[in-house]
Amino acid sequence: MLQAWSGGDASALERLTPIVYAELQRIARRHLAAEPEGHLLQPSALVNEAFVRLIGEAPVAWANRSHFFGLSARLMRQILIDVARKEVAAKRGGRSPHVELAEAEGVPADLPSATDLIDLDNALNELAALDPRQCQLVEMRYFAGMGNAEIARVLGVSEPTVVRDWRAARAWLYDRLQTAREGRSMRSGEDDARQ
Repeated sequence: MLQAWSGGDASALERLTPIVYAELQRIARRHLAAEPEGHLLQPSALVNEAFVRLIGEAPVAWANRSHFFGLSARLMRQILIDVARKEVAAKRGGRSPHVELAEAEGVPADLPSATDLIDLDNALNELAALDPRQCQLVEMRYFAGMGNAEIARVLGVSEPTVVRDWRAARAWLYDRLQTAREGRSMRSGEDDARQ
């Protein structure tokens, strides 16, 4: 259906919409489950925004379902980051929304439970400059909930390579996020001392 839609078959989009919408809803609920009630972005809003961006973009030659959800993961990341930045700007330095990195399968239990989404985005941008494939892998796993086999198909690598890249990316991100958290803690302590 994705390939038919890419080829201009409007009826394929009609058949595809409920399937895609249900999968995006599942992903969005997973990401927003840790958010407090009344959070600015509810799962349905995230899904609607992602879906509108997906169908509004220039036609894509979809390779397969995995390719589609890989792009969906990137869009959800962008949407969540946009909301986080707007909220931080509105609060003039207040805390941004948090997303649980520990929800991703295989993350060590000693990872702090809440990770600042903006710090995660900054770290992923740094990782993309160092190793674009690892960044894509994190997006697909974390933002789209894709498994190793599916990620391997999208990236055109073996599952053992996905496992190795995930371990390396996870360790690298953990270090970057820990450094960002410590920097925030130090700045907060300095602010308290000034008061």
